[in-house]
Amino acid sequence: MLLGAQRQLRVPVVFLTNAGNVLQDQKAQELSALLDCEVLPDQVILSHSPLKLFSQYHNRRMLVSGQGPLVENARALGFQKVVTVEELRVAFPVLDMVDLERRPKTTPPPRNDFPAIEGVLLLGEPVRWETSLQLIMDVLLSNGDPGADLAVPPDPHLPVLASNMDLLWMAEAKMPRFGHGTFLLCLETIFRKVTGRELRYEGLMGKPSVHTYRYAEAAIRSQAQRQGWAAPVRTLYAVGDNPMSDVYGANLFQQHLQTAQQAGGQEQPSGTQSCTSILVCTGVYSPQGPEARPFHSHRDFSPSPELLRAAYVVQDVREAVQLVLSLEGWAA
Repeated sequence: MLLGAQRQLRVPVVFLTNAGNVLQDQKAQELSALLDCEVLPDQVILSHSPLKLFSQYHNRRMLVSGQGPLVENARALGFQKVVTVEELRVAFPVLDMVDLERRPKTTPPPRNDFPAIEGVLLLGEPVRWETSLQLIMDVLLSNGDPGADLAVPPDPHLPVLASNMDLLWMAEAKMPRFGHGTFLLCLETIFRKVTGRELRYEGLMGKPSVHTYRYAEAAIRSQAQRQGWAAPVRTLYAVGDNPMSDVYGANLFQQHLQTAQQAGGQEQPSGTQSCTSILVCTGVYSPQGPEARPFHSHRDFSPSPELLRAAYVVQDVREAVQLVLSLEGWAA
């Protein structure tokens, strides 16, 4: 329904995912094969894609956590000085003590030649949570020098950037699986218990962050220009199955657009006036309704019932596209 005669998308479309342990090009190729049409890499927005805009941290030496093509993704985002958790563990083997099989048999000499870490980059859920949690805490408590003697935890602590706040996600199992949001919850809880203070983020990316929807809006606008649209895109339609991220994020961005219009007394310079949320009854959707369940979004997002209510509820993506075309007066 969205393709033209040459099997090219006739309207601007982006694929907004909270996945992050994959390369952007690879995800575009996967979608192209599944949908039997060309999906360009710049149409795929991973959870950490907006971190490209955080250039003030790109020259810092960052400890990066996650899995998959971790270093490649970090460098593609602009971070050129990255240290993985595994590299830090090898440099300081006595820090990782949970797995008895990995404990050093002898105590190595202390390291004083390892450059200080200047920030923490959390791109997705790691494999060994106990190792990542321990070493990230060591870096935060030591102000980037995990080989140093115990001191008073710094306040403020090193900058922390994170992406993908989903507490749960749906896979082949009948019940939801832990997401990176669960890992972040563990880290925040440990930090608060140890220091008596809250862990602070310099940026949280992925749905439902406004950063991510602004980034998506710019990608939509760029596509519209390439397709030769004379008028700006006025309305964005956000389709998803998760009320805590997809619906909440779209409605939060709608609030952001309205606030910007009221503050400026006119529409956004980009031309975007609204973002309409559409919930599909697949994936993690539950007929119970989000209001009847615990609020699963990240700590830094308030549990606002109106943000969890979709403007439209449809059965699946097909019905969602039919609805959008009908609302815009386009032939399906």
